[in-house]
Amino acid sequence: MIKATLEVFADSIGGGDSPATFSPSRIKTEILSGLTVALALVPEAVAFALVAGVHPLVGLYAAFMVGLITALFGGRPGMISGATGALAVVMVALVAEHGVEYLFATVVLMGLLQILAGIFHLGKFIRLVPHPVMLGFVNGLAIVIFLAQLTQFQIEAPDGVRDWMAGWQLVTMLALVVLTMAIIWVMPKITSVIPAPLAGIAIVVAIVLVFGIDVPRVGDLASIQGGLPDFHLPLVPLTFETLRIILPYALILAAIGLIESLLTLNLVSEITHETGGASKECIAQGVSNTVTGFFGGMGGCAMIGQSMINMKSGGRTRLSGISAALFLLAFILFASNLIEQIPLAALVGVMFMVVLGTFAWQSITVLRRIPLTDALVMILVTIVTVASDLAIAVVVGVIVSALAYAWNNATRIHARSEITEDGAKVYRIEGPLFFGSTEGFAAFFDPQGDPTTVIVDFLESRVVDQSALQAIEALASKYEAAGKALQLRHLSQDCHKLLNRAGQLMVDSYDDPHYGVAVDYNIKTGILGGGH
Repeated sequence: MIKATLEVFADSIGGGDSPATFSPSRIKTEILSGLTVALALVPEAVAFALVAGVHPLVGLYAAFMVGLITALFGGRPGMISGATGALAVVMVALVAEHGVEYLFATVVLMGLLQILAGIFHLGKFIRLVPHPVMLGFVNGLAIVIFLAQLTQFQIEAPDGVRDWMAGWQLVTMLALVVLTMAIIWVMPKITSVIPAPLAGIAIVVAIVLVFGIDVPRVGDLASIQGGLPDFHLPLVPLTFETLRIILPYALILAAIGLIESLLTLNLVSEITHETGGASKECIAQGVSNTVTGFFGGMGGCAMIGQSMINMKSGGRTRLSGISAALFLLAFILFASNLIEQIPLAALVGVMFMVVLGTFAWQSITVLRRIPLTDALVMILVTIVTVASDLAIAVVVGVIVSALAYAWNNATRIHARSEITEDGAKVYRIEGPLFFGSTEGFAAFFDPQGDPTTVIVDFLESRVVDQSALQAIEALASKYEAAGKALQLRHLSQDCHKLLNRAGQLMVDSYDDPHYGVAVDYNIKTGILGGGH
């Protein structure tokens, strides 16, 4: 019984690892990786809470609860979730205008929407994100992470204005950042006993404390000391007016959170060589945000930077994410004084290494070898990610890619014509017939100059949507008005049912294709409706 229980526990935290492979060495690696991630989470959570205009503990509680729940039930072991800047910038206006309690209510609704997205398997649509968009997202996010670290090179003057460091203070800060990065780069060549980022943080902390170097510390951002989060219902009126206020924010936050989480899931999947889990991740994100809203947290989603730190430190199972969340809670409850002494330079050095590892450097070298459209999409997504936010960047990239694909297919339609022995003219259509190619399709024909019998062969074509059906109907009407016979060959049975005027012109054949057409059709009226 005890053995069976241990096997189930090991499988749950290991994402499929059995006790045989979940060895003491693996446990040590996972826990140390979680500790490294937790140390990097502290300044991020505090900074994002300040961006959103809420108390730092609101960000820390979110990082703990979202991180723990998604680590336990998320779609990919090794992913790290917490409070993120992409969500924080959306929350600013809500908090400023209505207060933090409305934020908590919004986070609860955001979570419920994400749960529904998981139940209805909407996460599968992430497969529609093209590879150039993924590369642009990765590059843009790396730049965003880099720019976010630059604020640590600023100090607050007595008058409250923040200004850039200068003189020896700047030199000292840069030296410690470079030292941290050097340790992270060298450590794997020496030993893998301790994760390189953790070794970098520990050594720099020791140097700063032993030599009493005066540099900004985590405690300079804000105090992280606190207690356990308390359950409470958001103090907002249960009215339609409240729903009118929070619903738009909840929709935007849910969309941004799921897009960032699912794209991070894809990136982690490339490292761990695992597939699937999109719907499971949506539900886990939703549950975590719903719970967080009831415990005074600002909500969150997957974090690519911390996920990459976890991967780089050797974290591959659920234990690393669970450890990170529990370490973060321990920092809040028991070790705030120690954590507040960590120099920001060490954490900046870790994040700079994440930037170097996250940016898809090979995308620069392939820009000249890939199609121009793909290159432009990659650059566009990168720019929009930096200038605006991730969700808008991905949507813009998908739309531009879809339009480019439609245009390319619109130019692929061709027609070959020939005259048969009995004097009939045959048009052999090649390429897809859809809304983008209907104009080119109509230009192939000459109803006035063609012979009395015309055959249109769709064997090497495919009718895709309602616009294509309307183009065929219009063509049939033109030949009918000219008093000429038109035959339509090699159209699917679906086309036969959906075509109204031209349906009787079809010629059945044993090699007719079988496919569906993306339209609505009212059987009673025979009227074509809008496409799906």
